[in-house]
Amino acid sequence: MISAIVTATIFLVVMGLIFSAILLFAEKKILNYGQCEISINGGEKSLTIKGGGFLLSGLLENEIYIPSACGGRGSCAYCKVKVHSGGGPLSPVEEPYLSPEERKNNVRLSCQVKIRGAMAIEIPKELFSIKRHKCRLVHKKSLTHDIDELRIELLSPSTIAYKAGQYVQLESNEYGKQEKVIRAYSLSSVPTDTHFVELVVRHVPNGICSTWVFDVLKEGDELFVAGPYGEFGLSDTNAPAIFIAGGSGMAPFWGMLRHMKESGAQRQVTYFFGATTQRDLFYIDELKALEKELPNFRFVPCLSAEPQDSGWDGERGLVTEVAARTIPELANHEAYLCGSPGMIDACIKTLTERGLPKEKIFFDKF
Repeated sequence: MISAIVTATIFLVVMGLIFSAILLFAEKKILNYGQCEISINGGEKSLTIKGGGFLLSGLLENEIYIPSACGGRGSCAYCKVKVHSGGGPLSPVEEPYLSPEERKNNVRLSCQVKIRGAMAIEIPKELFSIKRHKCRLVHKKSLTHDIDELRIELLSPSTIAYKAGQYVQLESNEYGKQEKVIRAYSLSSVPTDTHFVELVVRHVPNGICSTWVFDVLKEGDELFVAGPYGEFGLSDTNAPAIFIAGGSGMAPFWGMLRHMKESGAQRQVTYFFGATTQRDLFYIDELKALEKELPNFRFVPCLSAEPQDSGWDGERGLVTEVAARTIPELANHEAYLCGSPGMIDACIKTLTERGLPKEKIFFDKF
């Protein structure tokens, strides 16, 4: 009986997938939506785009660079825009990423909205100034067994203006059987270095873009980045700050701290960096040097699985645990977090339990 139910379920799923594929093929090959007018921000800008494709792709083709880090699969939720008319019903892919308030305000994932006719949309004005830069990789350095540092020269346009903490979108090239993809990476460089950007890239197993960076991309190669994007960065207050990161979450803080040094900032900052073992640590000497150059800065690396007999005399345990026991009173602090969703959620729980108001916690999930 159970076997028959399982077989029937599998059959229905397969038939559903086949039916969906047939519909997509028919829409692409048979239906002709013609040229569709897209009105942006109440007519501030208007585009004519061939119907049948997705809104995100149509905007990118017209040099409006909506953020997207998942290659249009609807899993990053970066590409939100307001679609006031012409967007059709919500797709099942969109539903988990939209709050009731967002749905009420016509927010959609542009990578899931098909262009089938005239549309009226709204996007943040700052996205009009986003540029796609033709670049050259001038330096590639291995920081750990799975993290590389990239220094990229901007060729055209040759300069970029951004705030420490923002990110760019890196385009991979086609390689092997892999198509071109776009992924988001935090800027680790300082804003005064206007002709270059630096990135810290972790090799994700089977990751299309990071595998391209590690195995294909070479010094001297041309590539493209678009940006800057994002609002992550230090506030204008003088409140004591806690930085918490792990792995490539180092990137925005490496840029922020060097920018603080350049600007002569006196703000109190304690930076907790979590890693598994010593082989996962990087920029350690540079950050220790910054402790001497920034009078109110303290760097606290902590390892969660370092062997007891390794000679490591630094902090041990999860980065959240080390932060909690090191700074028990947090009510007057601000916290800045960068890392995986799981790490950030754990940090928020720990920090709020120790008196840090949630509105004073800023984060960048990846």
